[in-house]
Amino acid sequence: MLRGAQVVLRPAGRGDAPALAAIRATPEVRARWRGGEDLEAEVLAGLGDPDTRCLAVEYERRVAGMIQWYAEEDAEYRHAGIDLFLDPAVHGRGLGTDVVRTLARHLVDDHGYHRLVIDPAADNAAAIRCYTKAGFRPVGVMRQYERAADGTWHDGLLMDLLAAELVR
Repeated sequence: MLRGAQVVLRPAGRGDAPALAAIRATPEVRARWRGGEDLEAEVLAGLGDPDTRCLAVEYERRVAGMIQWYAEEDAEYRHAGIDLFLDPAVHGRGLGTDVVRTLARHLVDDHGYHRLVIDPAADNAAAIRCYTKAGFRPVGVMRQYERAADGTWHDGLLMDLLAAELVR
């Protein structure tokens, strides 16, 4: 369990799937985290992915989202990547920055990663502000990086954080 200033991050389990699927189904989150019709099944499948660690975000004793991370362990490229979503009902409270900082501290201090990456949509100004507050910096635009629900391609912004740049 990881404690932030406002949030607790803990391993997500099967019992979290209904709440996480409900958050994923909100229009604001669904626009960024696409999925099929059975979001609960997708959440459960993601929780079972051995290459991704999924942590439930708790705020005021309820599930308010999820943050996940993966690792590139090749010694020549070793780093960790992060992705997250939060319930729109808690947006604007600084929780996103708290969640990112909390996991970033864990990945740097406890796992020894010297570099972290995150890749929001290039037009997701709120996410970019959040990650910048935690110390991430833009590295470059990944053109036509992800496909939207309507089939069009959208750019992504690659951001990274070096251990020494982590805002604590």
